[in-house]
Amino acid sequence: MAIVDTSIFCEFLNIPNMNSSREEVLNEFEKLVRNDTSFLLPITAVYETGNHIAQLSDGGNCRRFAQAFVTEVHKAINGDAPWQIMRVPKVEEIGIWLNEFPDSAMRKVSMGDLSIIKEWEEAKKKDSLSPGFYLVFRPRLERI
Repeated sequence: MAIVDTSIFCEFLNIPNMNSSREEVLNEFEKLVRNDTSFLLPITAVYETGNHIAQLSDGGNCRRFAQAFVTEVHKAINGDAPWQIMRVPKVEEIGIWLNEFPDSAMRKVSMGDLSIIKEWEEAKKKDSLSPGFYLVFRPRLERI
């Protein structure tokens, strides 16, 4: 199981100035697909990627990448993408995460990253097919 975080989703979509490792990311992605890895796309990564696209200075690029983004997210919603969107957290869970945020902030972990970590922890609890082997995509494709 692997998480497709914001940096990886931006690489996949080839968003300008956020695609410096695209070839490496796509190669690693292909290897994982061949190994039957399942991919999760956190809702936070969807929001953050949309924010990055909205900040593109070239209006033509903004529209083009926004449309590609919409297409890919719809594919995920419909089960036609290599990843599935992770569940949207309940309000109560967000409250718990908020209580943990001051400590996370001191470790330079953003609220977005904290939410991804918490969703990942929840997904690990539910996955019994490959206990102990979990991946998180980061810009350097590190394992946790």
